[in-house]
Amino acid sequence: MSTEPPVSAVPAPATADESSSALNRRTFIAVSTAVGGAVVADGLIAAPSLAAPQEAAAAEASPSGRVSLTVNGERHAAVIDNRTSLLDLLREQFGLTGTKKGCDAGACGACTVLVDGRRVNACLTLAVRLEGAEVTTVEGLAPDEDDDLHPLQQAFIEQDAFQCGYCTPGQIMSGIGCIREGHTGSPEEIREWMSGNICRCGCYTKIVKAVEQAAGGK
Repeated sequence: MSTEPPVSAVPAPATADESSSALNRRTFIAVSTAVGGAVVADGLIAAPSLAAPQEAAAAEASPSGRVSLTVNGERHAAVIDNRTSLLDLLREQFGLTGTKKGCDAGACGACTVLVDGRRVNACLTLAVRLEGAEVTTVEGLAPDEDDDLHPLQQAFIEQDAFQCGYCTPGQIMSGIGCIREGHTGSPEEIREWMSGNICRCGCYTKIVKAVEQAAGGK
């Protein structure tokens, strides 16, 4: 009969060297974000690549960056984690809570803002990549209490284009983007270009009418 001990089915724990050489998720995101930001800033298009181990270690040790941008006409500068979304920067650091945190996956449109005049989902936009950008949120449409409302804000009131109201700021910002882009030629065109913001809203017909009204007055 063999006297050899049975072979264990449990794998041996990783050595310290093996553990230190593995890239964890935090490191990968931090490195890929920093590399991607540099590529976009230079106006180049390049295939993504894994960073060298020493670059990964540096990103793990220092995963933050500095960004300066204009929000609703005011210049802001902040030191942020490289993974911070524009949505979280606006809400948590700048106190602009009009932009709503809904699905946090770019599906509901509640977080829509304008970056350099174009519509974006703030929850999917990395703040660190917006150096020098101009951001407009719903608070920037009528910043002072004595100012008139934006024509689309007024149209929402007149058309009673509210259901629960949670997604309204994102719908208004998207509607303004639609008007600026010239996608208001018909109700069907408005519905198509606003689909990401109104597809779940039972008040969508009134929202379309509000966008039509504001587009008519420009």
